[in-house]
Amino acid sequence: MRMRNHYIVETKPAVKFFEGEKWLVLTGLLGFLLAGVCALWIILYGGEVSPEGDLSKAFSFNAALGMFLLSTAAISPFSGMKAKSRAFFRWSYIILALYSYFAETVQNFRGVNPRFVQDGSAFDIGVGNGFAFVALLLVLYYLVLAIQYFRRKAYNLRSELVLGIRYAMIAIMLSFAAGIWISVNQGRLIGLHGNIIWLHGLGFHALQAVPLVAWLTERTSLTPTVRRRWIHLTGIAYLIGLLAIGWQTFLCNSIMEWSVLPILACGSFMIAIGGGALVLRQTRKAFHTQ
Repeated sequence: MRMRNHYIVETKPAVKFFEGEKWLVLTGLLGFLLAGVCALWIILYGGEVSPEGDLSKAFSFNAALGMFLLSTAAISPFSGMKAKSRAFFRWSYIILALYSYFAETVQNFRGVNPRFVQDGSAFDIGVGNGFAFVALLLVLYYLVLAIQYFRRKAYNLRSELVLGIRYAMIAIMLSFAAGIWISVNQGRLIGLHGNIIWLHGLGFHALQAVPLVAWLTERTSLTPTVRRRWIHLTGIAYLIGLLAIGWQTFLCNSIMEWSVLPILACGSFMIAIGGGALVLRQTRKAFHTQ
């Protein structure tokens, strides 16, 4: 609020990345710390822990969840949610994430597969069942968050950025669907050559890729219409790439083979990357002309 010509003028505070999300950020950083511990153990003693533990999986899980939480903390202020709703989401997600860290790390150190327990104790079965329930809650809570970005209130905060986040949210839902697919399939491998983990992992990276392009467009001298076109191009290309990978996996084929779907996926991701590179170039031009 400020005074101008004896009238009180209301000024709308700018929304910033990570604003109000200190504890979610710290929870994300904890994932990297745990991943570091797992990596050090693997270097010293190897990754496999008898009978079914695999610390390489704990390493990748902790790092991936940590990155996901940090990315979520970055965009959460632009959701348009009220303070109490954001706090409820934040602390619910922190609790769910802490349980996930515990289940993945401790159980693998104990030599137990935390997701698919075989011949385990009552404790191991309980942790595994709890892990499955927590995974479901992670999906449901995030779906509620995702919906917020498709509302006018969020769009009015930062239109280009929120547009990019919308595409990222669709990609994340595809990743969650792939995660459920892995659970139902009792593993990431399907058929002779299919591997669901590619769809599961690449979908989550949309949370960094597409909003980054949208953020860069804000720093160009392009018109709002042209900015949105670049964001649409990047988001649509990324989603087409994910769908191509998903369909190739559904056919039980490897995404590394030279066939139509993998080539389509590769081309789509190259378009998304190329769009980002061109927007970055426009950003540098705008910077040098200032």
